[in-house]
Amino acid sequence: MNIMKTVFFPLLACNLWAINSVVAQNARPNIIMFLVDDMGWQDTSVPFNGNEVSTLNLRYQTPNMERLARLGVKFTQAYSCAISSPTRCSLMSGMNASRHRVTNWTLEFDQKTDANSDVIELPDWNYNGIQPEATKGVINNSVAITSLPQILKDNGYRTIHCGKAHFGARTTPGADPSNMGFDINIAGGPNGAPGSYLGIKNFGEGSPFAVKGLEKYHGQDIFLTEALTIEAIKEMKKAVNEKIPFYLYMSHYAVHTPIEDDKRFSNNYRGKYDRQLKSKLGEKEAKYAALVEGMDKSLGDIMDYIQSDPKLAQNTIILFMSDNGGQALGYCREGVPNRDPNYPARAGKGSAFMGGVREPMLVYWPGVTKPGSICLQKVIIEDFYPSIIEMAGIHDYHTVQIVDGKSFVRCLKNVSDIDSNKSIVWHFPNLWGETQDIEEGYGAYSSILKGDYHLIYNWENGRFRLYNVKDDLSEQIDLSERLPEIVKKLSSELSDYLRERNAQRPSLKSDGKILPYPDGL
Repeated sequence: MNIMKTVFFPLLACNLWAINSVVAQNARPNIIMFLVDDMGWQDTSVPFNGNEVSTLNLRYQTPNMERLARLGVKFTQAYSCAISSPTRCSLMSGMNASRHRVTNWTLEFDQKTDANSDVIELPDWNYNGIQPEATKGVINNSVAITSLPQILKDNGYRTIHCGKAHFGARTTPGADPSNMGFDINIAGGPNGAPGSYLGIKNFGEGSPFAVKGLEKYHGQDIFLTEALTIEAIKEMKKAVNEKIPFYLYMSHYAVHTPIEDDKRFSNNYRGKYDRQLKSKLGEKEAKYAALVEGMDKSLGDIMDYIQSDPKLAQNTIILFMSDNGGQALGYCREGVPNRDPNYPARAGKGSAFMGGVREPMLVYWPGVTKPGSICLQKVIIEDFYPSIIEMAGIHDYHTVQIVDGKSFVRCLKNVSDIDSNKSIVWHFPNLWGETQDIEEGYGAYSSILKGDYHLIYNWENGRFRLYNVKDDLSEQIDLSERLPEIVKKLSSELSDYLRERNAQRPSLKSDGKILPYPDGL
């Protein structure tokens, strides 16, 4: 069915960009949404545990993230989904995953990507992804949305997609960003990873994960991250020359597997003694760190282009985020699985624990954000949708979907203006294919973070786990038996949230009955 070491940016340049920069009155600001794939919250030399530098921060060299942090706001409690497609669908729609129901990763039309369970039957979910508004009711197991780029496009923006899409199944309209509100699509499709990062391998040509649209680089000794950056800058220049505000969704395939050698940076890490591992870095970690540094160079190249023109610099907003936690499993990372890769957070991509969902987030808005500031506001990925629309100065718009996200713009203007009562909810009634280790937070789960407490509910065994993530970020001390009243209160709030969105639930294989919500009702 084809339905379609810390390197500091020179102080003078920094001042030229930041001082006296005010968004041009009555003009739409340019907006860059810089999203990294599978980057853990500690995969950077910027400390996101407040200002506490970790041993992982000492491993990586990300001078341009440091530069962005000095210019803007660092969010230390930013969250996404634990898996790629749900995050990207929430960013595009403003919906929580429990509402849009693209709760696992997508790829082929009408094909689920779940592992199997002997205990539960997984619920039906939207494995065909998000789709354009006009397809409402046409494509099964999908959700039609008014997309973020469509709203921006309708309000005069040149909308540019560059890199990984992964929000619609192959052959559906949603697989092509051009159908989702983007004027330009550079290398975006249904694939959730690159077949290869290497131009000499034609970026995986011939595989289901081939990166398409960059054929002019085939056979060249160029890394995918660099090719995407070159193309993104070209498109920004076109918009600037035409005096059209642009929205660039710079959605890197990095740092997702395959962990291939970016020779520009890998020797910076190969054989280097690492304080986290207490040994020299092996090939896996050296290549992984090089992927991170290559991503950081891309950020720097884009910032350099923006900074080269004072008018452009003072009217361009940059947002930085990752789509889920870093890989924490031994097949692709070194050290103790679920402990070392995202330390001090536990586990990683696919897990309910903080290592799977806590992200590095930075925002720079010239004339608005205070340089070098830190914000403690809890933010989840769907919050970017209304925030970006508000930053664009758009107030009159319509969506076919209910938007769950809440704007964090007020926090950019005043980092102390936070909603300390805000809850963050995750819903993953699925089974990720790479591991089903329930003890490490994988498997089918729903969870809620409120205040300092993180409650995790596992659908297969009905078990609650409760952690105080302020005192126990590594989530080692289960408080569920000691604090039953908090478990009851949070499970009730979690269940009410899921009920309000008619969130799908697994059923028991033994009798076919749909499982109750976490509160037992």
